[in-house]
Amino acid sequence: MKRLLPAVSAAATIFLVAVCLRPAITAVGPLLPQISATEGLGEAAQGLLGALPLLAFALVSPQVHRVSGRLGMERAVLVALLVLAAGTLARSYSGHAGLWAGTLIIGCAIAVGNVLVPAIVKRDYAADVSRATGFYTAFITVSASLASAIAVPVADAVDWRLSLALWAGLALVVAAAWAPRARGPAVIETGGPRGDVAVWRQPRAWLITAFMGLQSTCFYVFVTWLPTIEIAGGVSERTAGVHLFVFQGMGILGGLAIPVLLREPGRRSLGALVASLPVIVAVAGLLLAPGLAVLWAAIAGLGQGASLVAALTLISLGGRTSAETTRLSGMAQSLGYLLAAGGPVAAGVLAERTGAWRATLVMVVVLGVLQAVAGLAAGRVPRGQTLGSRS
Repeated sequence: MKRLLPAVSAAATIFLVAVCLRPAITAVGPLLPQISATEGLGEAAQGLLGALPLLAFALVSPQVHRVSGRLGMERAVLVALLVLAAGTLARSYSGHAGLWAGTLIIGCAIAVGNVLVPAIVKRDYAADVSRATGFYTAFITVSASLASAIAVPVADAVDWRLSLALWAGLALVVAAAWAPRARGPAVIETGGPRGDVAVWRQPRAWLITAFMGLQSTCFYVFVTWLPTIEIAGGVSERTAGVHLFVFQGMGILGGLAIPVLLREPGRRSLGALVASLPVIVAVAGLLLAPGLAVLWAAIAGLGQGASLVAALTLISLGGRTSAETTRLSGMAQSLGYLLAAGGPVAAGVLAERTGAWRATLVMVVVLGVLQAVAGLAAGRVPRGQTLGSRS
């Protein structure tokens, strides 16, 4: 027991890393009016500022395996946490240029965590990857929701710069907790000389990537536009904000529940389908019965939380080794977040061109259906077969 507890404690620090992967991003949205007033940002610039971390995810994710290949995964995560803290401080206190440079640095640092955490979960929790992934995403969702909730109150009490900068402290605390894992010799797995080629040429890897990208796109469309869509339908601004909190909160429940359907290989297709259906139902509800907006927000949140866990589980279980999983994670998150960055923009363009939000909601229904199809196909992995296996 004395040997077991330190091992469990060390493994559990991965959930602390998860807490750092969203607050520096989700705290920005509620503060955009204050940031734009201080920095003189127009609507287009505000949209670019919000999309910049996602673009960084897309650019950096495919290269993360090279960093972890040189440093080892533990040291790469430690460096990412320290860079995240530095970028968060630079964004607040380095002037106008620092606002943009710091935001880009934050996105690059978080991309490293996004890619490596599924590989570490696969290694440390091999006996129950889906449940560990559920807890990991719950930590992400809770911290993201908390950051959104306290951003404005802290800014009103002090200013928006401190409201954003305080998350640098969290990154430093987690880095200190993670540091013991990075002190030993670097454990570096290799995926073979053709590992990169094998992943990018595997049809199943593309299906997993499609599922990851489509669920991310739906999520960011909801986060960006759900309050606006509801306000256009007659919901007050305050109520729409509460509904967005409900959306994020229900994601925790969805993420913790879906592992029941993801543990057995033969049920993963069903799990991916079940995770996808609530989004389709919720958007159809917004189209047909907008007066029940809070119900549809809750249902959409369940689906989004479940879909993220399903996507990360498929990634974690997709490779034979941690190195191969890292490559798959980089591929899925690079292309997935590139697609996600365009989703809110496309949604806004459709609304502007049509003068209403119906076309945007129809677009999300189509994305949800495609997500369900991709999940069904990606989940059909014969027992014992992974991406690297040959049929």
